[in-house]
Amino acid sequence: MKMPLIQIQCSVPSKKTAKQIARKLVEEKLCACVTVLPKVSSFYIYEGEFCEDEEFLLLIKTDKTHYDAVEKRIVSLHPYEIPEIIALPVVKGVKSYIKWAKKALK
Repeated sequence: MKMPLIQIQCSVPSKKTAKQIARKLVEEKLCACVTVLPKVSSFYIYEGEFCEDEEFLLLIKTDKTHYDAVEKRIVSLHPYEIPEIIALPVVKGVKSYIKWAKKALK
């Protein structure tokens, strides 16, 4: 059975930014829930330079119909020039959680 939810991942530079984005997305009913994972290490090359940063990772639970609005809202609040915003399908989940999450969305 295909689940109607997706999980969007987004890395941010600080706890303050993580809380700000999470709060806005939930209050505006663009997602059901945001889980913030603290102090993840990110390694990447940006503008020709190797970068190593400690970031916070947002796990945003929403559905496909809300993706564009979530992306637009994150971009409006995010301090990075190119924020990481990627969506992954939820292929299975507890039915009661899926039902609750769908109800939480506008």
